[in-house]
Amino acid sequence: MTIATDLQSAIRSEPATISQAPAAKPRPLRRLPVQKLWPAWQIGLVQVGLLIVLLALWEIGARTGMVDAFFWSMPSAVFHSLVLFFTEGNAWLDIGVTFEETLLGFIIGTSIGAAIGLSFWWSRNYAAVMQPYVICFESIPKLALAPLVILVFGIGLASKVAIATALTLVVTTLTVSSGVKSVDPDSERLFYSLGATRWQVFRKLVVPSCLPWIISLLRVNIGLALTGAVVGEFIASQHGLGREIFYAGSIYDIALVWVAVLVLSTLSVVMYLGVSALERVLRRGVLH
Repeated sequence: MTIATDLQSAIRSEPATISQAPAAKPRPLRRLPVQKLWPAWQIGLVQVGLLIVLLALWEIGARTGMVDAFFWSMPSAVFHSLVLFFTEGNAWLDIGVTFEETLLGFIIGTSIGAAIGLSFWWSRNYAAVMQPYVICFESIPKLALAPLVILVFGIGLASKVAIATALTLVVTTLTVSSGVKSVDPDSERLFYSLGATRWQVFRKLVVPSCLPWIISLLRVNIGLALTGAVVGEFIASQHGLGREIFYAGSIYDIALVWVAVLVLSTLSVVMYLGVSALERVLRRGVLH
């Protein structure tokens, strides 16, 4: 009886023991760190300040001999050459020539490349025949063929446009052909079941489906077109920013090299912003 009584009392006291155990403290919730974004004017102020500091260090280093002024020049000399470039040189002519070559190569290469890529939808046999040639042309280093293009088209505008077109055309063709392959076959069958013609399917379904692929190429193609134009000017040209860089380098005028590079960078940023604005307009039109 004693053992049974002790066992029953132990069983009765166990829940009380459990209930009297102290509760575990909940772990504090860890929140993601939140960074306060600076306003745009503050970011711009920091960027300008950083640029001023770098230019000041460059100038001090060149004047004290820590930086070789012959190979690197100095900001004051670059500024002086910049003033002369715009007041006594052919700055606006060179900028206009490079801009024209880039814009023409961009428009022609993007348009023809998009047309070729879209044409692959009309015939699978035609696409199968042509795609290996397109891929083979893409694998060729086209900048290495630039001297041959100069010999064929001359040193004028046509050769620079041809190089810029070659750089943009193949990339556009391959990208748009990928967009053609991604067209929903169920949507095609639906169009045909509703009595649409092949031309209507192409115009109402295939082209709108490939437009986002074409739009995504615009910013890439403007950079490729500018590269092609400048490389062509390096080889043989009468005007252009690439020709100015090559000329300044040949006479060891490093300040003028920096000026031409600065102007070329500014031109590329302006064209990039213009193409980005065009891309936003086109995307808004496609989405709506």
